[in-house]
Amino acid sequence: MTLIAPTLQAFFTERLITQRNMSPQTIASYRDTLRLLLRFAHRQTRKQPCELDFDDLDAPLIGAFLDHLERERHNSARTRNNRLAAIHSFHRYAALIHPEHAATIGRVLAIPTKRYERKTISYLDRAEIGALLRTPDLSSWLGRRDHALLLTSIQTGLRVSELTGLRLRDVSLGAGAHVRAHGKGRKERAVTLTPETVAVLRQWLKERKGQPEDPLFPTRQGQPLTRYGVGQLLAKHATAAAAARPSLNAKRITPHTLRHTSAMLLRARNIDIATIALWLGHESTQTTHIYEHVDPGLKEQAIARVAPFGTKPGRYRPSDALLEFLDGL
Repeated sequence: MTLIAPTLQAFFTERLITQRNMSPQTIASYRDTLRLLLRFAHRQTRKQPCELDFDDLDAPLIGAFLDHLERERHNSARTRNNRLAAIHSFHRYAALIHPEHAATIGRVLAIPTKRYERKTISYLDRAEIGALLRTPDLSSWLGRRDHALLLTSIQTGLRVSELTGLRLRDVSLGAGAHVRAHGKGRKERAVTLTPETVAVLRQWLKERKGQPEDPLFPTRQGQPLTRYGVGQLLAKHATAAAAARPSLNAKRITPHTLRHTSAMLLRARNIDIATIALWLGHESTQTTHIYEHVDPGLKEQAIARVAPFGTKPGRYRPSDALLEFLDGL
């Protein structure tokens, strides 16, 4: 019998923080997962979390926990898989420390991720983008902030965590204008700004002022906007924009929708997938290939190459030069 508590503490302090230097977002995600799991195990075993051992967190209990996430907490299969990834990570670490529990740990590690339907991504067309950007009230401070934020999000394709994490020092509006984004896995990248975005941000910075460490898009109190706050302001402006552009009513518009929109704007300019992956901060181009699947331009090109139904297959042969001349008269 081995208590989980010391191993769990070492997993965070030694493994994730000291050895792997994981980002605060990843640590918070793992923390939330294991906190949910320990509370679930407490209800199932009647033991306090600090009294649990590895035999308590066996594969049947982990399976019941994953079912609980979906049925009672109404989590999606994607969220379930993310929670399972955190549990697997902890158990892989525990296997190195406690080989005497290899059998129990092995059965937990054998729990597979769940397959799920991948929905077609949602993005805005140019008319919808225009309607959304015209919604904020530019006569108010909040309206000017929201307009600058929405334009920056659509043009750069930043993740919402990268957008809310922007500081004044991260914006460079001189030659080679760009913003420095701090993304997943502590990766930093520079995203180029268009002249339109540069002009809007230049005006916003004059009004915003502040110190280099201050957030680029603050609340009224000067604090960074949260992910929830960005979602709320986007929902408000999307609802207002739908009055002018009813097609927005059929779309679920989230901050990630604006990221998809940025990628699709790049695809519309025939930018290659590898460049878009770098632009969005994707570790692998496999993630970026979803934009090829939904690119209407690629599908139109494919249709144009398809022969009409009922035609006889064969190799194209040009007509005789003299007959071609007569046909052209």
